[in-house]
Amino acid sequence: MKSVKQIIPAGFILMASCSQPQTTNYISQIQTLVDAGEYNRASEIVDSLKKTNVAETVKHKADSIKDIMHRVEHDFNLSETQIRQKLTAYFGTLDDSVMAGWEKSGKLEMKTINGEKHYFRNAVPNLFRLDSIARIQKEKIDGIQIDSLDLFCLDHTAKIIQASDNSSKPVLPVNLILTYTLTVKPNAVPDGQTIKCWVPVPREGNPRQRKFKLISSKPANIEIAPNTQMQRTGYFTQMAVKDRPTVFTITFAIETAGQYFNIKPDDIKPYNTQSDLYKHNTAERPPHIVFSEQIKELGAKLIGNETNPLRKVEKIYTWISNTIPWASALEYSTIPNIPEYVLKYGHGDCGMQTLLFMTLARSQGIPAKWQSGWMLHPGNVNLHDWCEVYFEGIGWVPVDQSFKLQNSPDKQIRDFYMHGIDSYRLIVNDDYAQPLLPEKNYLRSEPYDFQRGEVEWDGGNLYFDQWSCHLEAKYLNK
Repeated sequence: MKSVKQIIPAGFILMASCSQPQTTNYISQIQTLVDAGEYNRASEIVDSLKKTNVAETVKHKADSIKDIMHRVEHDFNLSETQIRQKLTAYFGTLDDSVMAGWEKSGKLEMKTINGEKHYFRNAVPNLFRLDSIARIQKEKIDGIQIDSLDLFCLDHTAKIIQASDNSSKPVLPVNLILTYTLTVKPNAVPDGQTIKCWVPVPREGNPRQRKFKLISSKPANIEIAPNTQMQRTGYFTQMAVKDRPTVFTITFAIETAGQYFNIKPDDIKPYNTQSDLYKHNTAERPPHIVFSEQIKELGAKLIGNETNPLRKVEKIYTWISNTIPWASALEYSTIPNIPEYVLKYGHGDCGMQTLLFMTLARSQGIPAKWQSGWMLHPGNVNLHDWCEVYFEGIGWVPVDQSFKLQNSPDKQIRDFYMHGIDSYRLIVNDDYAQPLLPEKNYLRSEPYDFQRGEVEWDGGNLYFDQWSCHLEAKYLNK
């Protein structure tokens, strides 16, 4: 496989063409088979190309398509029999028409691959999140589940608002020792070959995140990227040993804090639309931030005659909060345009909701930029994405779309995540789809976000099914 020194989005790979007629014919034929779910036949053509003298660019594009097919199959790894078994406890014997209805609506995500139905690995939990009747049935069996994170955030954000005292300075700092471990499965890389590993490292310079200190790493040869890297990494290498897992570990200290902006519409000054900041952060950015007719029409409908930037943000945020529920997501590298996917299927995870918010905001002249890393709430440590919007005269303000409107009669608490963030965030990325340091030679497992890490060797990329990761948080105060 030919190495590439750039991120190649799924949409580009799967729609790729070249000036050479031969390239166009091969790639078009393979893509047509992929679109029809004929993965085996597409793979056969890709493999056969490797034995010919066709141009290396053709072989590379074909191999990239095969890589994406593998990723889709990894996401859609459950059979219809397995899905029905999971649902039997709640519905007994399911009528075929009910299953067909869920599939057609996208609430039970399924693809036909090689003539057989393949279901998303989290299809059943998502069904209960997305279908009200299915959720009621689940609650009859399992009882109503109280979300401990919601309760924690209601209490915590109220304390942030009180501690902020109408200032926007970071408050309620939390000091942590974080240990991140990435484990490559035995024999994922041949014995004696060098494994290259990139792990997430905190960004510095944001007032909400201070006192980063590397404590240890194993192996000890870790290289911390400079803070100029918008997706900040720790990079180290280790030799694979036959039949043994290969473990990479980094431990560091960090202080994180909450922040609340008690903004009034009159606080905001008119944008300097000629500034580089404004132009850069209101621009389209294919493949995901694209001002399609659907996006422009929806944005205009949501905003109406509103001209105040704060009110625009609130209208967009509220609509997504009330309309687009959170659900476990497909891998981003397999989705050509994430906001379009969210609007088509009516759901998305934190990053998908955030990209939809950013696209709608930018389409309406509101500067917005990506931010992501990990959420560190006690008992709820996980990957997480959010963003920031820029208000002239105020600066960058955090917006967490997926934490939505909170269930509180107090307006400040209810609307907190429109212009505030809690203390339990690890900022690793201040942008998406940025080069890692050193750059990868092969297509990243996640070309856009960077939270879990990346792994490769001279023979290719190691996808998520070939390694695992874990973040352990030790709270020095809460």
